[in-house]
Amino acid sequence: MSKLITLKDKQFKPYILECDILEAVKKMANVINVELKNDLPLFLVVLNGAFMFASDLLKEITIPCEVSFIKVASYDGVGSSGTVNELIGLNENLKGRTVVIVEDIIDTGLTINRIAEILYLKEVKQIKVATALLKPDTYKKDLKINYVAHKIKNEFVVGYGLDYLGYGRNLKEVYILA
Repeated sequence: MSKLITLKDKQFKPYILECDILEAVKKMANVINVELKNDLPLFLVVLNGAFMFASDLLKEITIPCEVSFIKVASYDGVGSSGTVNELIGLNENLKGRTVVIVEDIIDTGLTINRIAEILYLKEVKQIKVATALLKPDTYKKDLKINYVAHKIKNEFVVGYGLDYLGYGRNLKEVYILA
């Protein structure tokens, strides 16, 4: 595993190894392939953070599917800003579709709940949620999180798509504040 890294003014230490991430993602994909084999799901990837997770996940999805992207923001530095701003919207007709929201991390649930509200207005058949990381101690919303690669403590993490002030998204592993 890598050593301490510095991003801007903060130091981070290794938290989840790349091999552990990829193994968990493959297991998740296997479950999705079975559960949604009779659907034509649309994987809705939440940018920017979920790009690495989505890439790894979708390489393991063997059922027919479509992929689209939405960009929302709710973070400012190391904490939530408390608001969700939709930056790039959806163009697909989602009526009657199964949508799998692909998220990098779920902590308070603010972002995922806002996306679900938007999707329900578009009359989707069902919503499934797949996330690389879940903070179960801070997630108190009602929306079910169907697929979780890793549950983590309520700590600030970077890497594997997650950033600190724009830095660290390209790291293959997940790091935690040192």
